[in-house]
Amino acid sequence: MSELKVGKLLARGLGINLDEHQQGIPEGLVQRTTEIIHPFPPFLEELPTITLPYVHKSSNPKNTVITTYLSSLLPFTQWVRRYNAQWLLADAIAGFTLALIMIPQGLSYATLANLSPEYGLYTTLTGAFLYWIFGTSKDVAIGSTAVVSLLVGKSSTNVIEKHPEFAKEQVAKTHAFLAGCIFLFLGICRLGYILEFIPHVATSAFVTAAAITIICGQIPPLLGISRINTRGPAYQVFIDTCKGLSRIKVDAAIGVTTLILLIFVKWICEYMTRRHTHIEEASGDCQADLRKKKRERICATVSCLRFLLAISFYIVISFLINRNSPFNEVKFQLLGKIPVGFSNVSPPTFQVALIGAVIPELPAALIIIIIEHVAIAKSFGRKNGYSISTSQELVALAATNIAGPFIGAYASTASFGGSAVFSKAGVRTPLAGIFNGAVIILTLFALQPVLYWIPKASLAALIIHAVSNLIEPPTEMYRLWMISPLDVIIYIAGVLTSIFSSLENGIYLTIITSAMFLLIRISKTPGRFMGRVRVHQYTKSLEERSVVSSSSFTSRTILDQKMNVPSRDAFLPLDRKDASNPSIYVESPGPGVFIYRFADGFNYMNQTQHMERLLTHITKQTRRTQTLEYKSPGDRLWNERPSSGPDTEASKPTLKAVILDFATVNNINTGAIGGLVQLRAQLQRWADPYPAKWHFTNVGPRWVRRALVMAGFGYPLKEELGDNRNWNPVFTLAERNQRRGGESSLSNEPEISTRDSSNIRDVEMGNFGLGITPLETRKLVSTHGINYPNFHLDTTAAVEAVRGFTK
Repeated sequence: MSELKVGKLLARGLGINLDEHQQGIPEGLVQRTTEIIHPFPPFLEELPTITLPYVHKSSNPKNTVITTYLSSLLPFTQWVRRYNAQWLLADAIAGFTLALIMIPQGLSYATLANLSPEYGLYTTLTGAFLYWIFGTSKDVAIGSTAVVSLLVGKSSTNVIEKHPEFAKEQVAKTHAFLAGCIFLFLGICRLGYILEFIPHVATSAFVTAAAITIICGQIPPLLGISRINTRGPAYQVFIDTCKGLSRIKVDAAIGVTTLILLIFVKWICEYMTRRHTHIEEASGDCQADLRKKKRERICATVSCLRFLLAISFYIVISFLINRNSPFNEVKFQLLGKIPVGFSNVSPPTFQVALIGAVIPELPAALIIIIIEHVAIAKSFGRKNGYSISTSQELVALAATNIAGPFIGAYASTASFGGSAVFSKAGVRTPLAGIFNGAVIILTLFALQPVLYWIPKASLAALIIHAVSNLIEPPTEMYRLWMISPLDVIIYIAGVLTSIFSSLENGIYLTIITSAMFLLIRISKTPGRFMGRVRVHQYTKSLEERSVVSSSSFTSRTILDQKMNVPSRDAFLPLDRKDASNPSIYVESPGPGVFIYRFADGFNYMNQTQHMERLLTHITKQTRRTQTLEYKSPGDRLWNERPSSGPDTEASKPTLKAVILDFATVNNINTGAIGGLVQLRAQLQRWADPYPAKWHFTNVGPRWVRRALVMAGFGYPLKEELGDNRNWNPVFTLAERNQRRGGESSLSNEPEISTRDSSNIRDVEMGNFGLGITPLETRKLVSTHGINYPNFHLDTTAAVEAVRGFTK
């Protein structure tokens, strides 16, 4: 027994009438529409059915689907077979260059995470060795970042306050592992699209607030001020720092001069780039562009290496000053001893108490890790001409955050600075991370005596300089204000909340506020009643422009010639609250005819306001077809609108048709359909005894059309077809696809130009059958199904369909 028969038997047993929606369709509708569209071939629309997504074994075997999916999880298999010596050289140079930047940054960012410096190297090492296997971007460099490190440090502090039995390293590793598990679930299930629900303003506000918080927290070590809680709110840290200025130590000389050196190197590189660019452009030499790019590359490389140069310079100074002093008697604070190799190899802690304490700290970190990573990957993908897979990038994040904690790494994500270095260094494939990781391993096993002499004040200066670029400049704020003032208000609220409360509260506030305003806009944005205006296409060639400039008489002649071209109907809001010229005359589409265009879709959230607006406007602009008479005032319904006077009511037309523009409606639900059905019943009582016609335009999605048909829309009522009501449907025709095979193929027949054929132009003007040859009728077919004639291609066709309807 077929599944269709089983379904019918089950429906009959449950008392479900599967053909209930067809009871309102007039008998003989298809026959009448077929006769009207003759001599053109009819097209009957089939509604989509609810069926399981069967996989055709011959065209798409199951093993092919599985193989494709598994291959997408390992994207390196698509390019590693083409790897060559040229790519190897470029990747090696880029990897070694990146290591020189990521090593000092990793050491400094680990202090933000409230961990020993080597943990920053472990974190960067994991991303270097694993991302190339799972990632889809050649430019992304995963490692420790300032913002994520700050979140990890705050999470560790919060957890240890409640559970002092756990060490901060345990908290950081468990935090990263749980985050990686969530990333793995999202990536394996290909749910990367959910990132679009997080607004840009929330991320921007968080990053700015995090940068301000980091700077405030790094000022005390920059100046050598001790006994300050840098884990509190940013405003409190700043106040405590100002109170402790009297405790400044010699570390301030190291920290401030390091910061000045970093700023100066960056400025001089930017200045030299601008200066050489101006000189080369002024010279006009054909080789100027090559020299310009070479100098830009040199300046960019020096600018990227400024962190290593500054740290190296102060390592030498620190060694010369403190080489004969014990660690507890040095002139300024040093980084100290770093363990050799991987001394912190151990699995994350999976105790229930720790997991329960870490989970509440995850949401903010997850949001920032994902947004920061995907934004960087997409940015460099657009810049360098390739696309990324958001879901696969989540798999790459999962790999680094799940495997990393076993060697001591904490949560990691893409580094904007590191990715920029990769891109500028000319990286060719993600395999460059291997060379970056090799240098880090060398550092862990051989260079730890050198790292001992790094001043902590220099690391603080490096952090301050690195994160200062994350703060939105005033010019960007002004640009955002000109685009969307509401987003700027949300941005400022998020930044202030983060500074005076916590970073987590700031990002939650911005996300919730953005979502709230989005829902309000969707549910409260009013639709528009549209009117008709006759427009003419006007253009002017270069020859005509020259003639116009020499003779005004000729200009008038040209204008008259242009105005002789066929005009067309366009539709603009009747309230004129749009960008069109207010001096244009917009007329009503016809007596008792109303065109309504939805804004921001049509769903259960906004159906009430749309239906109330339609009902109020239509009943106000029309009169009842039959005047209601009551024997006594008490018989009148309490909610019936009183008449404004016999003379006023008599001048109003009766309701004839409602045309709904569904151009913005891509999906629909039962709440919206229910409101539409209720409105139709109310307006039908207003128009009794004659039926009010309901027409729809721009209904594209098949499931929206199906929902409307199931509710009784899309076709005329039985009353419209009976009693000789002058029912005159309008069908739009288009040329048949000439390249399709089978019976519809007309490839052996001569081509007919729609633009040049006067016969086809007659068809477009509604002159059906006037001089149309059999060949031309086979060339033209209806654009949509004739069995649902109240669904129209555009508003013009809908207006034409109701124009001849009279009472």
